Amino acid sequence: MDEMVTITVKVPKKIYAELALRIPEGERSSFIREAIIEKLQKTPSPDRMLELQERIRRLEEEISRIKNSLSDLEILTYNRGEVNPHAFCIDEIDHKIINYLLHYRGATTSEISKAIKVNRWLILNRLKKIKLKSKKQLGKPIIEYYAAQKAGKARAWWLNEELIKE
Repeated sequence: MDEMVTITVKVPKKIYAELALRIPEGERSSFIREAIIEKLQKTPSPDRMLELQERIRRLEEEISRIKNSLSDLEILTYNRGEVNPHAFCIDEIDHKIINYLLHYRGATTSEISKAIKVNRWLILNRLKKIKLKSKKQLGKPIIEYYAAQKAGKARAWWLNEELIKE
């Protein structure tokens, strides 16, 4: 058995009175020791939690790569209107951006910025995050940036019409 260490524990008087009633005087230390050991066995260790988080992250990356490959090969397809673009939003600003894009089908960051009264750079960063998050989950992004002229707009963001719900 390992070397024993003495610890001091403060407990409420009611708990101590209950302990004194239920556990005989000579057995209290072993009772408390066993209770601590039992509780520690039920509590996952931090390194195990980190290991599990890392495994989940790797699995998500692998699934994303598989979905991306299947999407590139056109094996993984989505029926029109199958994806809700709001599923990739994290807050109200993202929802406003998606609503604007749903209404106008496409827009520049400046247009969205003026419409929802938010900094243009914040809009750009949010659009990039939505694009990456949707590409990671679906294998295809729900929004795309086109620098060329499209529908009278240059350097604008467009919804992927194949994926979104109407």
